[in-house]
Amino acid sequence: MGRNEGARRATTPYVLFLDADMELSDETLLRRAMEKMKRRRLECLTTNIWCSGGTLMDHVLYAGNDVVQYVSSWTKPFSTGMFMLFEKKKFDELRGFDERALYAEDYLLSKQVSPRKFGIVRGKVLTTNRRFKKMGHLRIARMFVKTALNSWNHDYFLRDQNYWTEV
Repeated sequence: MGRNEGARRATTPYVLFLDADMELSDETLLRRAMEKMKRRRLECLTTNIWCSGGTLMDHVLYAGNDVVQYVSSWTKPFSTGMFMLFEKKKFDELRGFDERALYAEDYLLSKQVSPRKFGIVRGKVLTTNRRFKKMGHLRIARMFVKTALNSWNHDYFLRDQNYWTEV
């Protein structure tokens, strides 16, 4: 997997993973993320997602993701690959992304971080609504719920969930 190889080659104490369609419109976000990582000695950090130019339903679903992410950060935190800042030492200790996973490998990796070592920095990264256009709101919402229900079932993520299938 390219992300694992890139992280292996990194010589910095932190590695940032971003999806290709993400836009960092807040020029202070990375600085604030790094400050929070260092100040709280975090191992993984994420931020909120906002769909620029999206529909009301796009905004509702991304806001729902953000709320669930905040609530779960107290017990079993998670981050998506849209914006995931990792302490390289912890990333290496966890052996990176599970290359056998066919779905949500970023979610699986971040769920291994202790709630005390996970953070969410105020702000947001911008994305498009291409996922919703491609798969539909209902299908994405259903996949999100099934992912949450299978949080402790690692094998679920090793099976094809048709996320990468063209609609």
